[in-house]
Amino acid sequence: MNLQKAGHAPHIVIAGAGSIGCFTGGLLAAANHNVTLLARPRIISDIRTHGLTLSDFYGLLKRVAPDDLTLTPDPECLRDADLILVTVKTGASAEMAQLIASHAPATTPVISLQNGLEAVQTLRAGLPDHPVRAAMVPFNVVPRGPGEYHRASSGDIMLETGAGGLGSLLSAPGLRVPETPDITAYQWGKVLVNLANALNALSGLTLQDMLMSRDWRRLMADQMAEAVRVLRAAGIATKSTTPLPMAMIPHVLRLPTPLFARIAAQMLTIDPSARTSMAYDLDAGRGTEIDSLQGVIIALGQTYNVVTPICTRVAQAVRDAAKNGPGSPRLTPAQLHSGASP
Repeated sequence: MNLQKAGHAPHIVIAGAGSIGCFTGGLLAAANHNVTLLARPRIISDIRTHGLTLSDFYGLLKRVAPDDLTLTPDPECLRDADLILVTVKTGASAEMAQLIASHAPATTPVISLQNGLEAVQTLRAGLPDHPVRAAMVPFNVVPRGPGEYHRASSGDIMLETGAGGLGSLLSAPGLRVPETPDITAYQWGKVLVNLANALNALSGLTLQDMLMSRDWRRLMADQMAEAVRVLRAAGIATKSTTPLPMAMIPHVLRLPTPLFARIAAQMLTIDPSARTSMAYDLDAGRGTEIDSLQGVIIALGQTYNVVTPICTRVAQAVRDAAKNGPGSPRLTPAQLHSGASP
């Protein structure tokens, strides 16, 4: 089914709209799409009161009035959805799959805009009658205030190739969604990059400050190299959204800071205030996605007899931080390297 030829404006439901969902849904609504945000009451209240403001480091600034979207906490909105974009955290995927199965027609396409590979696998298992497609979101979005969301790093959403022209449908000013047959390799590539999310959360620093520290970059490089060894042992291919192959990134991270900064500037733009979503999760006392990132590498390492001391230590540090209350423990690279060999 080509939704663009359905005879009406396709109804797009953002299922579990948080930062990524509000940002992408807002850009689609600004492009005159029929968008519903299925979100928590707090987010709905903020948007109804303040509107939806979207910005990024390139100078994007869009304001979407509350009347330009539908805002609801009620999954009944899924009943007339033509397309569902799932943006909940990985751990909530099974619950969201149940809601979609209970409310949405079986023909409704579902796209996972979630981290890792586990989320889309969970959706497929819970929605055997739905066409479910994976996507990879390379950028991060941070809240700036009530109803305000800021894209703090660069990249295009990569969508698994499939029928219906969905990549074209979802592309809008400020949002490009190319389709690719290599989505799994891109997803694994993002897992490798997102291993740094935990380090950022544990550091208490902005991403820019962390990347300008050679000690932190060395730890990032050692952790990524550890994970690359695991994926090679498992026969898993990775792809990068930058010109630099994934296996080369650890080498670049270890370069002296002035040289690293010149190379990085050609591949990735990061807002000076950007932090990772896991950092915000620790600040807010929310659950993290550590099990879908370091946890996946640790489990694969056990399966293929590849040791993962750094990922193991980092994962435990995140779990400890979550138990100890809101906020970053502000650890140092030396503390996280201790007891782990690269």
